[in-house]
Amino acid sequence: MIYVTRKEHFNAAHRVYNPQWSDEKNLEVFGICANPNYHGHNFELLVTVKGPIDPDTGFVIDMKKLGNLMKSAVIDKVDHRNLNLDVDFMQGVIPSCENFVIEIWKILAKGLAETAPHAKLHYLKLIETPKNYVEYYGE
Repeated sequence: MIYVTRKEHFNAAHRVYNPQWSDEKNLEVFGICANPNYHGHNFELLVTVKGPIDPDTGFVIDMKKLGNLMKSAVIDKVDHRNLNLDVDFMQGVIPSCENFVIEIWKILAKGLAETAPHAKLHYLKLIETPKNYVEYYGE
């Protein structure tokens, strides 16, 4: 089994808050991330795909195709956007990095099945800041 990884970068804003709670409770739980005026991050998304090597190409997946999938299915929809207001797949979801990476997984897993059916999504790493990131294996 071979694992290949592609990294993309994007900028996005969000407000982490629970609309069922008061402003005071949101501030208590989420701190400055609950700022009603939102805040932004320079995100990095690493996508790892696993699979056998295609004997005709020598690839698990053509990295250009993986990059195109990442860009068209995710990056173009979130780059320079507000996750709370502008991103359809985040509507009704608290935009924590944990929830965000799960929603990204759903989109990429479907796209990958159509783009390279022999390859499988293995792992996502979403870096929010140099100190904070989440990892997800689809579990």
